[in-house]
Amino acid sequence: MQPTADFDPKRLAKSLLRRRREGALGTLMTGTGDPYCSLVNVASHADGSPILLISRLAVHTRNILADNRVSLMLDERAAGDPLEGARIMLAGHAEVAAAEEADTLRRRYLNAHPAAAEFADFADFSFFRIRPSGAHLVAGFGRIIDLEPAQFLTDINNAAALVEAEQGAVEHMNEDHREALDLYATRLLGAERAEWRCTGCDPEGLDMQAGRATLRLDFPHPVTTPGELRKMLVDLAAKAREQ
Repeated sequence: MQPTADFDPKRLAKSLLRRRREGALGTLMTGTGDPYCSLVNVASHADGSPILLISRLAVHTRNILADNRVSLMLDERAAGDPLEGARIMLAGHAEVAAAEEADTLRRRYLNAHPAAAEFADFADFSFFRIRPSGAHLVAGFGRIIDLEPAQFLTDINNAAALVEAEQGAVEHMNEDHREALDLYATRLLGAERAEWRCTGCDPEGLDMQAGRATLRLDFPHPVTTPGELRKMLVDLAAKAREQ
């Protein structure tokens, strides 16, 4: 089955990776290799790869430490028949956070799941990052396709300055520019007014959240520096005010 002409699988896959906050994690049972599925909370790295915070006391964590091959399903949770909503199934390897990226994984995860700060430092909990090897995207009849990582992950190789400045930008938006976040949400993305806050930014867009609702504001073109990000956000705010 070939995808329909109006289907943009790369954009949809990236949107699901950025917006979803929970998913079904598939691991392999130690000893038997039987499939095991569990519900986990999820955040995303700057490149879009999933971040987990899981306890070593959990079955899925013990499975990963024995064999780190995993799968992760993220779905749109659309109203009505859940099978009519979009979902992406990732395959890859789950790796415990390396020392050099531990702070980044922690920061991005806690921005998406602030309540996790209560237990993130418990001795049995660790941050993991899933390195995808591929994905299967299903979004309805004629909208099914396999994707390579380069098609759904964000290239951050030339965006080191932006990644380093991200948390400062997130805090600045939340402290000083809540009006702009509301404009992005309501006028550019058609969402209801709410206490929208920024949870992350990357070369391709801005992530926002209000309670359990999430939004992804795609940029019209990539940005790689704090200056480019600032200009992009100012331009988008002006565009929103005009609408």
